[in-house]
Amino acid sequence: MSQDQVDQEPQDEQLDEEQAVQEEEGGQNRGWLGWLLSGTIHAAILAFFAYYVWQTIAAPEETPPVRIATLPPPPKEIEKPKEQRTLEKPTENTLENLENQADVPNPVTTLDLPVDNTSSEDESDNPDPKGREEAVANSEMGGMGAFMAIGAGGGSAGMYGKRSGGGRKRAVGQHGGSKGSESAVEAGLRWLKKHQSPDGSWDPVAYPNNCQDNPKCEPGENAAGAKEALTGYALLCFLGAGYDHKVQNPYKATVKKGIEALLAMQDNNGVFGKRNYEHPIAAMAVVEAYGMTQDPDLKDPSQKAIKVILDRQAKDPKAADSAYAGLGWDYTAPKPDRNDASVSGWNVMCLKSAVGAGFGEAKAGMDGAKKYLDRAWKDCNAGDKMPKDVYGTSTFPYTWDAVTGACKVEYGSNKEHDMAAVGMVLAVFLGHDAGDLMLETMANHAMKYQKPTGWADYNSYYTYYNTLGMFQVGGDKWKTWNGAVRDFVVGAQRKGDGCFDGSWDWDKGVKWHGSEAGRVLSTCYAILNLEVYYRYDQVTGKGKKH
Repeated sequence: MSQDQVDQEPQDEQLDEEQAVQEEEGGQNRGWLGWLLSGTIHAAILAFFAYYVWQTIAAPEETPPVRIATLPPPPKEIEKPKEQRTLEKPTENTLENLENQADVPNPVTTLDLPVDNTSSEDESDNPDPKGREEAVANSEMGGMGAFMAIGAGGGSAGMYGKRSGGGRKRAVGQHGGSKGSESAVEAGLRWLKKHQSPDGSWDPVAYPNNCQDNPKCEPGENAAGAKEALTGYALLCFLGAGYDHKVQNPYKATVKKGIEALLAMQDNNGVFGKRNYEHPIAAMAVVEAYGMTQDPDLKDPSQKAIKVILDRQAKDPKAADSAYAGLGWDYTAPKPDRNDASVSGWNVMCLKSAVGAGFGEAKAGMDGAKKYLDRAWKDCNAGDKMPKDVYGTSTFPYTWDAVTGACKVEYGSNKEHDMAAVGMVLAVFLGHDAGDLMLETMANHAMKYQKPTGWADYNSYYTYYNTLGMFQVGGDKWKTWNGAVRDFVVGAQRKGDGCFDGSWDWDKGVKWHGSEAGRVLSTCYAILNLEVYYRYDQVTGKGKKH
């Protein structure tokens, strides 16, 4: 081996070592680069999937901007509570709010009523109503048939069940009321509330002092028993519209004060005032308040008042075999020779309400009144005056003598002071039905001689009684009467003029507009006329035409 070969061999070995080292280092570098490349690829793949997931799941899809109208959720259906009366005491704030509502004029212009056209001019849809009726029913007393249809029992389901809520609304629509008539009732009640005395009574003379509005109303004139009678009248108006002293309503405090005032006027024997005129009016208010609420505090005063009526009823001098032979009533003591129709009418109405409130003892007085009605009507229409059919006319005496059979129709110089209006109401209270000769002919008399055609011949007393009776006669007579009287009474109500707003004028010199008592009484009679649709149910004239 040459020296060159020897020298070359170490060099080759050195090159081989260097190459091995380089190859080893190159392999290491290639491994690191592979991991780096693999990691980069996986990271990219992960980033891609992360971006995809974020775009499709986490982030909402971008949509073009739109204007979204947000609709409120539909209101939950509220179950209408069953009509019931409760004696629970409401909070003071609630009562205060209700009392304040009563003072705010709120003409009924949007009342949803299925108003029946019962007149030639129905104003139910008039956007500017002119204003803001006490019905009776017949049927024999003591039974449970037709009388129960108007409610012999107390409480909202009985005699007084149509006076409020849906019953009142349906009755107005069914029997010929209107938005104007309902608005007039509410305005009249607001007027009475504003003119109630601090002690709860209604005073015929001093009532304007209780009102803060101007100009002031004129004072009325005092008369015997006027305060007792007017307080009773006013309460009957509130009760007739369904407002009592127990159930939460805008006039609860007003009615409560009025009842307390009446109870303070009642003496230890149960008498209101002195005469058999103001007594049954006041007693009727207390009895109806008891019948509507079953307030135990009113039971004893009611029973005492009913006993007074029964004790003062005239006894039939010709009855020999009857332990109780009652007839009619006079102003004070029982007088068989003077049965007064005006006085007797109120006593019978009070007894009717008493039976409806559950006082069975009142039935005996009603039985006696039937004999009074029958005999007085026959004596007053004897001979040629007796109608031959239901198309004729008959009247009823102002006073009747049970001893001689004598009748007196005229009153003083007023030749037209016959009492057909009262006789008709007595007839429907005491069981005479539509088609009956007595009832129909007295209704014909009232229609012919006592239907008001204008202010000059408006008699608030006759109109009140005739509306009660005609409502029960029903049929075409009621449609004709209601068509003439409803809008006339509504249109006569005062509007504006401060203290006068909601009341009805009176003029004792023109056909007994409001009697000597004045504006309080004329207003009460008008309100009772317009409450006729729901005070009591119509039974006598249902579905009949005459």
